[in-house]
Amino acid sequence: MAAIIEASGRALLVELDIANFAIIERLHVALGQGLNVLTGETGAGKSIVIDAVSALLGSKVGADLVRSGAEQARVEGVFACEESGADPNLLSLLGEQGLAIEDGAIILSRDIYRSGRSVARINGRAVPASILQQIGQYLVDIHGQSEHLSLLRSAYQLDLLDSFGGTLEARGQLAVRISELRRVRRELAKLSADERELARRADLLRFQVNEIEAARLQQGEEEEFAQERILLANAERLAAGADAAYRALYGGDDELPAAADRLGDAAAQLADLAKLDPALRATAEGLDSAVYQVEEAARTVRAYRDRVEFNPERLQEVEERLELLHGLKRKYGNSIDEILAYGRQSAAELDSLVHGEERREELLALEASEVRAAGHLAAQLSDRRRGAALALAAAASGELGDLNMRNARYEVSLERTPDPEGVPLEDGAAGATRYACDTTGIDRVTFLISPNPGEPLKPLAKIASGGEMARLLLALKAVLSRADNIGTLIFDEVDVGVGGRSGRVVGEKLCSLTPRHQVICVTHLPQVACFADAHFRIVKQVGEGRTATSLERLSDAEQVAELATMLAGVEASETARLSAGELLRNAVQWKERHRAPTASTGA
Repeated sequence: MAAIIEASGRALLVELDIANFAIIERLHVALGQGLNVLTGETGAGKSIVIDAVSALLGSKVGADLVRSGAEQARVEGVFACEESGADPNLLSLLGEQGLAIEDGAIILSRDIYRSGRSVARINGRAVPASILQQIGQYLVDIHGQSEHLSLLRSAYQLDLLDSFGGTLEARGQLAVRISELRRVRRELAKLSADERELARRADLLRFQVNEIEAARLQQGEEEEFAQERILLANAERLAAGADAAYRALYGGDDELPAAADRLGDAAAQLADLAKLDPALRATAEGLDSAVYQVEEAARTVRAYRDRVEFNPERLQEVEERLELLHGLKRKYGNSIDEILAYGRQSAAELDSLVHGEERREELLALEASEVRAAGHLAAQLSDRRRGAALALAAAASGELGDLNMRNARYEVSLERTPDPEGVPLEDGAAGATRYACDTTGIDRVTFLISPNPGEPLKPLAKIASGGEMARLLLALKAVLSRADNIGTLIFDEVDVGVGGRSGRVVGEKLCSLTPRHQVICVTHLPQVACFADAHFRIVKQVGEGRTATSLERLSDAEQVAELATMLAGVEASETARLSAGELLRNAVQWKERHRAPTASTGA
């Protein structure tokens, strides 16, 4: 029977391809939406498949994972995911890396080389393994081997509690207040720096502003003064050259007649000749025009010579102005525009320092207001969380009872840390006490468990038994399935330490997760495997001195045979086959009763 996926936006692992990984030479599997079960003999490589998925999700890898005789191992996973319903945190993280969901899929891959180097890719683009880890935590949760166990993270426990209790919106409102409070406090801290340092800073700014204002800078003046300096510094040379040019054009002397005179004589001669030969008329007229042009040039050069100024005082003024400009550029910018901009910036900062006390009083009043508002929201959020924590603990305890952990005690601990800089809460007769508060609130959430009577409650991360951990997490997943946005859940030997009767309950719990999750389970119990929507058998084969692992999806008949073998522990007898068939029929009936009766999809 196919599983019903209520939230189509969840990312589901639909294809897994493994090559030259440990004892796996080549393995390709198409996974279904519901409960995917992996069975096989001990040592066949079931956990190696889970290890490959862990590598795909960014876990630490080494050259020892490369199959003997191969130069590299490769793992690739295709996750089906529609952007319209995807986890906003996943979309945001992809966007930060310049990535996106492409054609309804996210493709992760990991190449591991014999040298120990590895290359991670998302949608074909190389990324650091750390990014693969961050993306992976929104795609897959692996339970049982503790390598990718989000439920052990305190922050994730808080997220789940808020999702379960419906307090995410209230938490978001508090986050806005806390962010504003932090902004106000940063500005206050800046204003409350050492007063002597602020006074020194104000003096420096005042000097800079006055120096720039006193210069009365004008756009383009540097270029103008630089050109004027060239003219003043070369006045004598300019005057002498202009005079020589004038005399050559118009003044002349007995030894060297002026060009204007010589041209005039030539023009007169050609004018007489043109009377005899009209062919020379145009040349004569052109030369006559040249005479006028030379005379005009001579007058222009004479006027320029007479204007040339010998003014050492003005040259000194220009030199001083340019030196001032160069000095300002060395200190405040590479151009007059940058100097003026620096002056405006310094003036604004100086104004803020001069009026800092007024602003400080405003900020103190604003801080007090934000602290009160944040404290009110934090108290309301904390109260709602405490109610949700009790409900979550009660529901999880009931699930644990079903999973043969009736004596286990489960609690959700909420702790606060006193902090004089925190937000105030009214604590009865004691008055207001301040507690540390961040954008998530004042509560530090810890999931606690005592597996056996007489044992103290401990955080999940400190529980030694893998079987107890797996069953607890299965119980929590059953309770929190509607609050958890991770699409694919992997349980590695969740049935450790579970007997046949309890095994059926484990199978039911796993199956109950499939309306909102894809579940992949490695199991030794036929009572669990019979609930599979897709049953895969992993087989270890030895040939030509090499060990290889293969995986095949079982048909209905093959599933009966596999369950019978799991029941008998040896080659299946007819009695074992009958028992296996009964297990399957009971599982199918359970799924028909407990799953939605419409809109199924093929596994």
